[in-house]
Amino acid sequence: MPAGQHDASASAIGYLYQVNWCLIELLQRAPDRPDQAISIETHDDVAWEQAGSPVELLQAKHHIGSAIALGDKDVDLWKTLTVWMNTAQPTDPQGPELILVTTAVAAANTAAHALRRDSRNTQAAVIKLNDAARTSTNKITENARMRFLDFTEAEQQIFLNRVTVADGALGVDDLDEKLRKLLWAALPHANQDLYLSMVWKWWAGVALDMLQRRRQRVGAGEAQAMLSHLRDQFSEDNLPTTVELADVDENHVIALHADSVFVHQMRWVACNEVNLRKAIVDYYRAVTQATKWITEDLIGLHELGKFEDNLRDEWDRAFADMVEDLGLDADENTKIAAGKALLRTLRDSTSVNVRPRYNDAFFARGRRHVLAENQVIGWHPDFQSRLEELLSVSAPAEASEGP
Repeated sequence: MPAGQHDASASAIGYLYQVNWCLIELLQRAPDRPDQAISIETHDDVAWEQAGSPVELLQAKHHIGSAIALGDKDVDLWKTLTVWMNTAQPTDPQGPELILVTTAVAAANTAAHALRRDSRNTQAAVIKLNDAARTSTNKITENARMRFLDFTEAEQQIFLNRVTVADGALGVDDLDEKLRKLLWAALPHANQDLYLSMVWKWWAGVALDMLQRRRQRVGAGEAQAMLSHLRDQFSEDNLPTTVELADVDENHVIALHADSVFVHQMRWVACNEVNLRKAIVDYYRAVTQATKWITEDLIGLHELGKFEDNLRDEWDRAFADMVEDLGLDADENTKIAAGKALLRTLRDSTSVNVRPRYNDAFFARGRRHVLAENQVIGWHPDFQSRLEELLSVSAPAEASEGP
């Protein structure tokens, strides 16, 4: 593999690690920081904030492969110190804590080892970093080393008093299992992998919003509430929505279903193009979501069939009322208007749900279109005769097609 390609891959993994590790950091330490929030790439790679001000800045460094030793002259160490010397008011003793989280392991008798929580010796770290700064010939770290040497010994002591090295951190491949352990008490009895994937998906959206500055931070309480909300979707009277609107390639789906029976049925009552497109998306999402639920054993075919029976029963009553109100002499425009009104009424109906607490409206809307596609229900008063005509026209064409 060319060096440049490897470097790009390592950088991509580094960014992914930073984002995903931030969730682990949030969940692991939030119980002790209920009034704080965490941010990405605002004050540092990751930062803990209180009332909008940083109280802890964290740099996250990931290395691919077996454990790498972190020495006094290593680029990672000096790059991290450079960031903090430039942005974290290094000589302010009241400044935020500075944490280097790295998958590397601090070598024995090094400054990094002396800055670990369990082997703390700030004075030794000052001596070792001064020695490394004077004797290293690495051009990459030269500016950082000179900047550090410009501090007085007292300033170096103040700076390093705020620095902690959290070495031997979990790698990117270990974060899934760590998340599972952190959420063990809240995991649903079944479908645990699905629940965890939904947590990661939620976090990816939050992280993207922070990186694009659509939001500044996420609070410990907000994270707890969202985890509870996701877990609640796995209760016996609820279901998780895993096919989101944002997941749908609208143009592709519309092209795929433009000539479907349920689309013809909507055109027969002069449905406008905006709602027609939305109906096709609802149909696709409802079919795909039902398939996923069945695959994940979240719902059975019997329960899904019972739900559709209830949808049909609701339609039966409303359709019968519409036909009765029209009478025998209604003209075509009147029939179209009545059919459109029926479609709108049932589209907005929330009286029938697949489970008592599942209220994501796309699913009922979409399953009504599934029934219309299967010629079980319709909107136009004369939809049955129109279906016979439609299918009789398409049948010869289908029969003439090759294998």
